[in-house]
Amino acid sequence: MTLLQNIIDAKKRRLAVLSPEFREETQRRGSSARELKPANPFRRQLQAPGVNIIAEVKRASPSKGVIRADVDVADFARQYAAGGAAAISVLTEEDFFRGSLDDLASVRNAVGLPVLRKDFIIDEHQLYETAAAGADAVLLIVAGLELPQIERLLGIAREELGLDVIVEVHTAEELSVAADIGADIIGINNRNLSTFEVSLDVSRELIRRRPPNALLVAESGLSSSEQIGELRNLGFDAFLIGETLMRSSKPETELNALIAGVLAEGDNL
Repeated sequence: MTLLQNIIDAKKRRLAVLSPEFREETQRRGSSARELKPANPFRRQLQAPGVNIIAEVKRASPSKGVIRADVDVADFARQYAAGGAAAISVLTEEDFFRGSLDDLASVRNAVGLPVLRKDFIIDEHQLYETAAAGADAVLLIVAGLELPQIERLLGIAREELGLDVIVEVHTAEELSVAADIGADIIGINNRNLSTFEVSLDVSRELIRRRPPNALLVAESGLSSSEQIGELRNLGFDAFLIGETLMRSSKPETELNALIAGVLAEGDNL
């Protein structure tokens, strides 16, 4: 059994114990939370000129273990905003990444930037709790969902809740699925979710198959201005960076330096 399947199985166990009453209340709160929200702030931010970095709050990961378990997520969010982040991603998976929806709510209350919930979404309940916690966008992972599932979840997220959606892929076949279902933001994950090995060659290859009218986000394995600059020149619109920033003692300075390095490299081309 792959690590991805282990994570999904753990998520199913958590969802299985929720009462119908709790699900109904979460649906009500999630729908209500989205009523007055502006449309597509996350997508619009990724379309802005400049170096669009989605800075991630991530306490731990299965491949790297504990990264920063005792992080003050509100403080990190404020430093990310001051450092020039376009948006903030919050890893909320509990069992393998030590995250929570409380982390997302803390980030939402601390900054005005668009917030992405990054988790293993398999059930519509998770979309309503995403909205209730204050997120503007959510991640759907092609490798973890059957086609009818991802189509249904994408429809609820977009049409009912007005959430932006990153549809995450790792292979050419998954990219074709994302294109076929009309994904307008596609995340290219350089990390194989079965083996958790990382290679930027995934982004270098899949950008050649870019669907028309889709924004592309490079995810995982990015740690330098040179890497970001290369993928930006290839056509990527945004870059999700977590571990490098989470390990920094001064994430604001680290993020600012990454962005400045990309811009300086562009000026020298």
